[in-house]
Amino acid sequence: MEIQTFPIVGMTCEHCRHAVSEQLSKLAGVSDVRVDLAAGTATVASEQPLRTDDVAAAIDEAGYELQR
Repeated sequence: MEIQTFPIVGMTCEHCRHAVSEQLSKLAGVSDVRVDLAAGTATVASEQPLRTDDVAAAIDEAGYELQR
């Protein structure tokens, strides 16, 4: 099990949390997503390490930006 935390720009509310969680959960191998609005992060549990480009694309699809 891999645990990775990603900084995300622009999340401010429950809608943000839901949108980001929903998109990240669609990535192959993801078993859990926890979004921390105060910290501006998403922590993802997955079978294998996720590719940063895949995570960035999912976050972009949700309407936010991965801080690199």
